[in-house]
Amino acid sequence: MSSTSLPESQTPTTPTPGSDASATGPLTTDGLVQLLDHEGRRVANPTYDALVAHLDADDLRAMYRDMVLVRRFDTEATALQRQGELALFAQALGQEAAQIGSGHALAPQDHVFPSYREHGVAHTRGVDLTDVLRLFRGVDHGGWDPVAHGFHLYTLVIGSHTLHATGYAMGVQRDGDVGTGDPTRDTAVVAYFGDGATSQGDVSEALVFAAVNEAPVVFFCQNNQWAISEPTTNQSTVPLANRAPGFGIPAVRVDGNDVLASYAVTQEALQRARSGGGPTFIEAFTYRMGAHTTSDDPSRYRSSEQEEHWRRRDPIDRLRTYLEQLGQLPTSFLDQLDAEADALGERIRTTVRAMGRPSPASMFEHVYATPHAVVESERAWFERYEASFLDAQHGEGSAR
Repeated sequence: MSSTSLPESQTPTTPTPGSDASATGPLTTDGLVQLLDHEGRRVANPTYDALVAHLDADDLRAMYRDMVLVRRFDTEATALQRQGELALFAQALGQEAAQIGSGHALAPQDHVFPSYREHGVAHTRGVDLTDVLRLFRGVDHGGWDPVAHGFHLYTLVIGSHTLHATGYAMGVQRDGDVGTGDPTRDTAVVAYFGDGATSQGDVSEALVFAAVNEAPVVFFCQNNQWAISEPTTNQSTVPLANRAPGFGIPAVRVDGNDVLASYAVTQEALQRARSGGGPTFIEAFTYRMGAHTTSDDPSRYRSSEQEEHWRRRDPIDRLRTYLEQLGQLPTSFLDQLDAEADALGERIRTTVRAMGRPSPASMFEHVYATPHAVVESERAWFERYEASFLDAQHGEGSAR
């Protein structure tokens, strides 16, 4: 950390991250925790100011760097898919603050269960972003060691991993790694999912189990307002976070384009979980600036005016403006970051194009931790199926 101290926050102002200040229901901006407004001005919050008071200019530049690099990753991966190098890609464009802010709040021993666009969180957990693309290129089930990074493999089945996270958290609790007072031992679990997942039964079941068992799990919902083409307003008549208290779980809504606020609310929830205080539900209100995946065309279901509104609330621009106002964003840092981003882009392109073609039979490997009769039966069938083509080719050759 640098010795440079940051100035005190300004007088509280009314948060305005939403597309309509008068919006109600699930799109209301009332009650959102916000520490940086959409113009990059520091907003005072008596509850959460203390949780970011230790962050200095070096810490904020580290968050800014991570956000910029993850966006470059998004840009390169999208281009590679368009060039036919990836089968599919799910962008996190516009959601960098929610992911980097919350990711920086995690402790080394914490464990994350992501969905499939948590590239920013993966980056904060030390996952090589090129390994993330092994899944999207179709050469690996995942691409990294979940134990080594405290970051589980991506989950494509919507909402199912919230149950996995809750079960893991219950195991942590039973192992005695909660509420010991040892900051290097006490462990929390985080499940990341989108607004669409809250309509799945698995999420409700996970909330039930987490609540009654006081599991040390944080449910982090990135409400980017679109479940593919389905708006949040078709999924709920109230803010999504309002569902959690019905299960007995405390909830908080945060401006997901504010990296400081995302860090603060996650830090609070993690501290509660690690100390034995049970689960928390966080709704990070943000916006998916890109398509749902590269097979999606968002122009068919949302307006360019709405997209432009959210471009003006870009989470990276917001933090950059704040750092510039502080005089803590020197040209040397920006030049070095540009060079680092260019090098990352080149490494992504080179690495992806060099990924070899796996054996088709490798799809049967690592499905379960131990041998499984059904998988072995399917493997044997597949090997016979492939061999039948070779037998047919040999038969044609001998007939000639």
